[in-house]
Amino acid sequence: MSRGPDAATQLERALVATAAAAGCPVAIATADWTRWASATFTGARHALTLTASPGPMLDHWLVGLSEVEFALRGYLVADIHVTRMRREGELVTVTIEALTVEER
Repeated sequence: MSRGPDAATQLERALVATAAAAGCPVAIATADWTRWASATFTGARHALTLTASPGPMLDHWLVGLSEVEFALRGYLVADIHVTRMRREGELVTVTIEALTVEER
């Protein structure tokens, strides 16, 4: 029996979907995650690199990213933020870090 997609897969899909809904399609260039735990929570730290076309809709989506309510089955996005953004002509490369925790 399959448990369904893990937190990393769900987060990637949610980022692509919310960006598309905001009018700024993105592509996942790279994605990696490591397990994470505290005394009371377990989850994962994620590092993702996205690519997109430049524009005001992308800028608006990135500024509001930390306020987005991501619907991940079995997980919560506890923290998400842009750590780097590089513009090269008609391509923007964005590095995002996130923390997901398992719902109990």
